[in-house]
Amino acid sequence: MSQQTTTASASPAGAPAPAAEGKASRINVNALLVEGRALIALIIIIVLFSVLSSNYLTAGNLTSITKQVAFNAIIALGMLLVILNAGIDLSVGSTVGLSGAIAGNLFRGLHLPLSEAIMLPKVWVIVVLAVAVGMLIGLINGLLISRLNLAPFIVTLGMLYVARGLTQVFLNGQNITDELRGQPGLDNTGFLETFASKPLGIPLAAWVMVVLAVAFSILMTRTPFGRWLYATGSNPRAAQLSGVPVKKVQTRIYVLSGMCAAIVGILQIANISASTADLGQFYELNAIAAVVIGGAALSGGRGTVRGTIIGAFVIGFLANGLVIIGVSPFWQQVVTGAVIILAVAVDQIQQIAQRRRNARRAVASVQKRTPSTPSTPSTPASPEAAA
Repeated sequence: MSQQTTTASASPAGAPAPAAEGKASRINVNALLVEGRALIALIIIIVLFSVLSSNYLTAGNLTSITKQVAFNAIIALGMLLVILNAGIDLSVGSTVGLSGAIAGNLFRGLHLPLSEAIMLPKVWVIVVLAVAVGMLIGLINGLLISRLNLAPFIVTLGMLYVARGLTQVFLNGQNITDELRGQPGLDNTGFLETFASKPLGIPLAAWVMVVLAVAFSILMTRTPFGRWLYATGSNPRAAQLSGVPVKKVQTRIYVLSGMCAAIVGILQIANISASTADLGQFYELNAIAAVVIGGAALSGGRGTVRGTIIGAFVIGFLANGLVIIGVSPFWQQVVTGAVIILAVAVDQIQQIAQRRRNARRAVASVQKRTPSTPSTPSTPASPEAAA
């Protein structure tokens, strides 16, 4: 008898479970479609332009796209860290140019003071010094933002002009070309052959992108620094009260952003075999676009390496496709800007929908926890009480 009672009582409670699971499944699918918008957009772009042009998916064009995407993606990885912290780094494009100018001048040689001697560093020394310059720019940005509480937009905008001006000073209106090949007798050759090479038929920049993507993914998901970064981006005050070194996190992310920009500066001058004054222009905008299209929130606290890489591919494949079908460069900028606006709009729609779902769940949870008070029947008075 007791067994029958238990079964009967369990049956009604378990009956609505399939409906609940179906509703959760629909919600997950909808969330997947919204959060995977970058991948969906990439697939649509590839299918569309492959239909419009037979040259779009050729091996040579794909190699060209991958190389250009790698430059944007490497910078976007550094930008992702900054945006996760609810910041912005507008100086990365100028850092690309300055690092390239520093490297080019080092290939020309260093004039030693108080003498007529010229020192020509080896290739690895030049690369290390150029990357160090990018990290120094990031360090200055980070210290001004974290220690003096200056607005990231203002600090990095000012550094954009400083770095671009220094690039002009170092180059003095001249491009550095032949010096990048080095001189065999001074053991400083091999720069172009190494950094413009294609191991296994894939540009070196793409391999660097993959290595940095893996490293940044591990940094953000498997280390305390990654947890601190997401915490400071979501709620810096709460993170600070929890013992997170907020100021150190802010400083380090700008150093890493400067490092990524300097790496692209090295790869770019090897790619074009020249160091020019306009190197890296508008790279900061492409990086921000890749991060936003990849699903990161400009308000901080949300974003992934995977989404950022896909966002960089969206921009690269879109720009290349527009060139392939003969769209004017002016209209290319219009289309790219429209895609960025659309990505931000979709992100805002997603956040609004999420807040509404959370509000409905909160109301439903309160209603569940507040049981209805049944009316208690009046009990007849006992004869003793009446007496």
